[in-house]
Amino acid sequence: MDIKNYLDSTYLKTNSQAGLSESENKAVAKDFIQEAIDEGFKLIMIRPDRVALAKKMIADADSKVLIGTVIDFPEGTSSIDKKLEEAFECIQNGVDELDYVCNYEAFKAGNTDLVKDEVLKGTQLALNNNKIAKWIIEAAALNNVQIAAITALIKNVVIANFSPESYGSVFVKSSTGFYKTENNLPNGATIASITIMLENAGSLPVKAAGGVRTYNEAVEMVGLGVKRIGTSGAKAIAKGEETSSEY
Repeated sequence: MDIKNYLDSTYLKTNSQAGLSESENKAVAKDFIQEAIDEGFKLIMIRPDRVALAKKMIADADSKVLIGTVIDFPEGTSSIDKKLEEAFECIQNGVDELDYVCNYEAFKAGNTDLVKDEVLKGTQLALNNNKIAKWIIEAAALNNVQIAAITALIKNVVIANFSPESYGSVFVKSSTGFYKTENNLPNGATIASITIMLENAGSLPVKAAGGVRTYNEAVEMVGLGVKRIGTSGAKAIAKGEETSSEY
């Protein structure tokens, strides 16, 4: 299996998270973008302020690597207007895919109308501009019942408001990879969480992000039915090695 076709190579650390200066962290981001070009990964996933840089590097290399970014990352608690503003700026800068963080805390508190509204409007913005939308549910912050319910909510909003031709362009995504769990529990994709998502996503594709660290784990995820895998250790996974990356 050519696992590279499934890999969203990911670098999302801020300067402070990386312990680097702005110029140093920009250099790391450039290395990740260049690696994605050289290795032929499906996509490079970077922060919004790096989209324009990635667009230029990919164009200069005449590469087909797609550009993805994260919206309202990693908490997901901003207003829908803030989410849309950030997403629109990224569209203007040449992004191909928008990975929105769902307001999963609002969902847990019972405010499902807010989540439905952001899924509707965020998806609409993406599809109207011929972009992919992915909705990060932060599975590690939810129990199994909640994982099933928020996945079904996203599916139902999409089915109620968009054509079947659009379903393949709206993903449900497991994790940011940055959620802090108690007792060192997994904070990303697990077999259990991904299985629940797949069972409730209907015709919507699922992206496994966070915690996939080996080629065999990646192949297992694809075998379950996921269409994309997000990892900051894409090169190691593609080479059949185990990555020590955190997300």
